Amino acid sequence: MRRLFPVTEETAARGAADATDREWGLEELAEAYAYPGHAAPSPRGAASRPWLRANMVSTLDGAAQHEGRSHPISNATDMRVFGTLRALADVVVVGAETVRREGYRPARAREDFAARRKAAGQGPAPAVAVVSAGLELDFSLPLFTSPLVPTLVLTGACAPPDRVAAAERAGARVVIAGDGTDVDPERAVRALAGLGHTRLLTEGGPRLLGLLVAAGVLDELCLTVSPLLTAGDAQRIAGGPPVAAPRAFELVSLLEEDGFLFSRYRRR
Repeated sequence: MRRLFPVTEETAARGAADATDREWGLEELAEAYAYPGHAAPSPRGAASRPWLRANMVSTLDGAAQHEGRSHPISNATDMRVFGTLRALADVVVVGAETVRREGYRPARAREDFAARRKAAGQGPAPAVAVVSAGLELDFSLPLFTSPLVPTLVLTGACAPPDRVAAAERAGARVVIAGDGTDVDPERAVRALAGLGHTRLLTEGGPRLLGLLVAAGVLDELCLTVSPLLTAGDAQRIAGGPPVAAPRAFELVSLLEEDGFLFSRYRRR
């Protein structure tokens, strides 16, 4: 991996260490993807402003999936970045359809990140928060029955009571983040921050990311551009209705390895 942007005085001084194509250690990746300082809870326990980042992968022709899954357009380095972003987060927010398609399992504790998480006041692993209106989920899966940290289910106040009860019986914590059936993105972010989760990560899917973009709550996009072409009619990284005006983001960093580009963009 090598750093293409930014080229600062510090990175220029390091020279070959950043410009050479080499495998980065997990500590280097963690530093490269560290959350802003204001996203950490204060020493007195009061939550600072939450920071919501998304992690997505896309082919050169804009496909976010191949045959319904993102794994075929990823690679080993992308999965290391994926694992690092998870290890830095308090909670991973994901849509119900992605849970079903990708076969989501509970986040695991990573020994390599144990000291860093402890120093940051975090638990051994991030919680997973599933966004679902109808709660049409299989609550017998390990994601709900045997997570290291209890799984959260974000839903609306009008969610089917029997499905809410099923989620709670399985051990999930149901969080109401909307007055109707759907989840309101702003309320979801506030609710997670109220639970002490201020370093937020979403892995989509496209419909959920589109809702977060439209609501204006996305702070950062970590986008891997895969050097592949798939054609077809696969989804883009964000779906749903268009926003009234495009959201402006600026490039923060750009890394490269084996033709894969690992970019970070932040909201202006």
